[in-house]
Amino acid sequence: MSLILTEELARRIEQSEIELLESRLTGVQKIEGNPMGGEIKKFGDAVAFYVKNIPGPSFNNVKGISGNQLDEIDAILDFYHEREISANFEITPAHCSAELFQLLSERGYFQCGFRTALYGPVTDDILLNTEEDSSISIHEFEDDEFAIFGRIYTKGFNMPSSLIDFVAQNNQVLHHNEHWTFYLARVKGEPAGIGVLFEQNGIATLAASATTPEYRNKGVHSALVKKRLQQAQQNHCHMIVGQTGYGSGSLRNMERAGMKVAYTKAIWTILIPKKGCF
Repeated sequence: MSLILTEELARRIEQSEIELLESRLTGVQKIEGNPMGGEIKKFGDAVAFYVKNIPGPSFNNVKGISGNQLDEIDAILDFYHEREISANFEITPAHCSAELFQLLSERGYFQCGFRTALYGPVTDDILLNTEEDSSISIHEFEDDEFAIFGRIYTKGFNMPSSLIDFVAQNNQVLHHNEHWTFYLARVKGEPAGIGVLFEQNGIATLAASATTPEYRNKGVHSALVKKRLQQAQQNHCHMIVGQTGYGSGSLRNMERAGMKVAYTKAIWTILIPKKGCF
């Protein structure tokens, strides 16, 4: 596969995001009783993700939508309306259209932000762009360490500490899945950051990463990027992908590691209606 950006490659990068979230939610659904209430439903090439007990946009979103699927929009909206939550559409520049934006606008949606997708080849050269730091050590998580994962993740993303156990459980369920690898970074022995890698069909995805505030700007995130690149190379992946906020420190670290911007997608949402207004 050529890594010169084309519409086909942009679609493949987007598809890797879909495969990642499908794998994650399928794992969460397997927790006894599906306590998070996860659902996945396909509408043509578009995939709607829903997690009842995580009402934010991280999991309740639509990926893969294009300007050729206008006839699916109302069915997608009905899917979320029935569950009393707003949809969030992630729309890439390669697969949008003026008609799609107009229809979403007519349904009360508006663009609320951007998200940048990056990619790069997995080669020896890409691994030479980051320096080693002897104060940072990284190892794969053990089964009994996921409480640490929950603490770092919630602290890194400024989430309530009451979610620690929930975050730990929803990631530990994927621990022995062959597609997922979880890393813990320590600075001078103290837990400082986490990084997650998802690998499927020769594509490795920087799935998630968080660093606690007191250890930021110390090279932890860069070290976790490099570790995951090394893993992708060992497993003979041909491409690394990731997504992050536009202009963020994470984006700069990925670029320093040799990745480049594939596209910046538009995030469309709607104000959450009051219960009973559907």
